[in-house]
Amino acid sequence: MEGNVRSYLIAHLPGDGIGPEVTAVARDLVDQAGKQHGFSIEWLHCPLGSQHYLRTGEVLSDEILNDLGKTDAIFLGAVGSPSVPPGVLERGLLLRLRFELDLYVNLRPAKQRAGVDAVGADNLDLVVVRENTEGLYAGAGGIVHRGTAFETATEESLNTRAGVERCIRYAAGLAKRRSGKLTLVHKTNVLVHAGSLWKRVADQVAAEQGLQLDYCHVDAACLYMVSDPGRFDVIVTDNLFGDIITDLAAALTGGLGLSASGNLNPDKTGPSMFEPVHGSAPDIAGTGKANPVGAVLSAALMLDHLGEPKAAAELEGAADAVLAKGGAASTQAWAEALAAQLAHSEVAR
Repeated sequence: MEGNVRSYLIAHLPGDGIGPEVTAVARDLVDQAGKQHGFSIEWLHCPLGSQHYLRTGEVLSDEILNDLGKTDAIFLGAVGSPSVPPGVLERGLLLRLRFELDLYVNLRPAKQRAGVDAVGADNLDLVVVRENTEGLYAGAGGIVHRGTAFETATEESLNTRAGVERCIRYAAGLAKRRSGKLTLVHKTNVLVHAGSLWKRVADQVAAEQGLQLDYCHVDAACLYMVSDPGRFDVIVTDNLFGDIITDLAAALTGGLGLSASGNLNPDKTGPSMFEPVHGSAPDIAGTGKANPVGAVLSAALMLDHLGEPKAAAELEGAADAVLAKGGAASTQAWAEALAAQLAHSEVAR
């Protein structure tokens, strides 16, 4: 291609189960969008996941981590297999990437889309900004007196002011670009120490930025997301609460199969990672039934993060258009319909 074409190096981690199937569709669409918008992608294939672990006994080597750190972005399918004990891949791959690459924001949009059966009120269009490297997921805690009547298990929630503030500042910037409304979700009436830190920092940042700041306990937030989701636009919350309420948001907007996410390093000191929210779904892997929309929407988030907002918007628009027409019956049919719609967007431009 011509020398002035923008180029990006993206690591492709297809993963397990349906991960390779859905990311293959999204990858082809990203390449197509690049041709339509004047950029190219160099894909770095990284076959990490269950099979790699079972074959080598290794989850993520320092060498591969170093290679991933040199890319512009990471595009992940899904990891997980019944043949691998719980926690091995989650902590050894997903959480290690988040910690080592400082992916301190987990971004999960949730939006009701035409043609998709939704649950609850019909005005849900929000973004959850979840702190992604601290809280109960930091790994602090342990078990003593294992196997005895006095066995004791602890999990500690670690919240640093620096970690909380940078997450809230990212959410505030996003809110300013949207409606100007930010909602902190926590449980300050019970988690009084961490809650106090989150609330004080949110008040400070909102005042500095001139934002409207609302507060909602996490249990009430779950209720309002069903009955009155229009009260939310940008939600900022801690690691555990964000993990939970984003699955609820997915259920209200068509399910995990349509849900996208980005694990972001907003400072761009390294790559960010993008992945559909759904799991590896080994029960349907290889059947040709996997819906690639979650992967496609995650790819759109990736393109926007890379500085290709027009291509990102057209990719999301293609997904919306196919969903509005009733979707498709197979992974291949999805791929063909999405490619045709994306090509149509170029003609209509």
